[in-house]
Amino acid sequence: MSAPLRPRPAAPAGAAVPPAPVVPGVPFVLPRRLTVGVVGAGRVGAVLGAALVAAGHRVVAASGVSGAATARIALLLPEAVNRSPIAVARDATDLLLVAVPDDALAGVVAGLADTGALHPGQVVAHTSGAHGLAVLAPAVAVGARPLALHPAMTFTGTPDDLSRLAGISYGVTAPAELRAVAARLVADLGGVPEWVGETDRVLYHAALAHGANHLVTLVNEAADRLRDAGVTQPEKVLAPLLRAALENALRLGDDALTGPVSRGDAGTVRRHLDRLAETAPESVAPYLALARRSADRAMAAGRLRPVDAGSLLDVLAGVHREVAA
Repeated sequence: MSAPLRPRPAAPAGAAVPPAPVVPGVPFVLPRRLTVGVVGAGRVGAVLGAALVAAGHRVVAASGVSGAATARIALLLPEAVNRSPIAVARDATDLLLVAVPDDALAGVVAGLADTGALHPGQVVAHTSGAHGLAVLAPAVAVGARPLALHPAMTFTGTPDDLSRLAGISYGVTAPAELRAVAARLVADLGGVPEWVGETDRVLYHAALAHGANHLVTLVNEAADRLRDAGVTQPEKVLAPLLRAALENALRLGDDALTGPVSRGDAGTVRRHLDRLAETAPESVAPYLALARRSADRAMAAGRLRPVDAGSLLDVLAGVHREVAA
C-alpha cells in the first residue's frame, strides 16, 4: 500500500481551513479520513462508496432517484443521506465520486460546476473507463482536482461485489500532483493502479468492453444454440469448458486456441454455418466474424499453416458473399 498522506494542519478554533493552492507538479495531500460524496448510486458508485467506508472514510451523502438506487444507498451506504447531486457535491469536502453513465458524465460535471457546488481543493473523481481528465475541465476551472478512476470489474450493485474488489486493477488517469492521491485511493479500495494515458482511455475501455461485455453475449449465444440442440441445462455443459478456455487464454495467449478453425477443418465450419443459417440465422454473422478473426490469429501465431488455411478461408469468404448478398 502507498504511504499515508499527511493530514492538513489544524486551523485555529472557529477558523476556516483554506484550500491548498493548486501548484502543477507539486504533490497534493488529503486527510487520512476523507469526507466523501457519491453522485450516482448505481451498481458501481454504491459499491465503491461502501468500499471506501470499509477503508475508514466517511460517505456522508449519495444521490439516487430510482427505487433501485435508493435501496442500494440504504443497504450499502446506511450512514449516507440521499440528497440531490448538488447537495452531495457540497457535502463532499474532500472527495466527490461521480459514477454516472459515460454519455451523461460531461453534463453532470458541467452542471455541478455551473451551480457552484464544487470547490477548490476538492478531488472530483469519475469512474468512467471511456473518459479521462478532459471531461472534468469544468471542475478544474473552479479549482477542483481531477481524477479518472475506473474499476476493471463487472458489478451487480450488491454486497457480494465487495469481496470481488480485492486485487482488481483500476484504470487511472491523473495529473502528476495527484498520482499519490490516486494510488492511495486505489490501495484503500484494495486494488492496483494501472496508469492509462489521457489519449488511450477510449482504447483501454474498448478492450475491456470487447472482452467482458461481448463475452456475456457470446456465452448466451452458445447457451441458446445448445438449447436449440435439445440440451436442457446448457450452463452445466458450458461451465467447465468455458472456465478452462478462459484460464488457458489468459495463461497461454493464442496458443490456447483449439477447435476446427485452428485445425483448418473447412468442412466442419461449413456444416456449422449451414445449420446455423437454418436454425438461428442471426448467429451466422457473429460466428463468421469470430471464425475469421480466429483464423487470422491462429495463422499469425503459427497455429494454422497457410497451406491448411486455404479451404477454410474460402468457406468463410463464400459465406460472407452469401450473407452480404
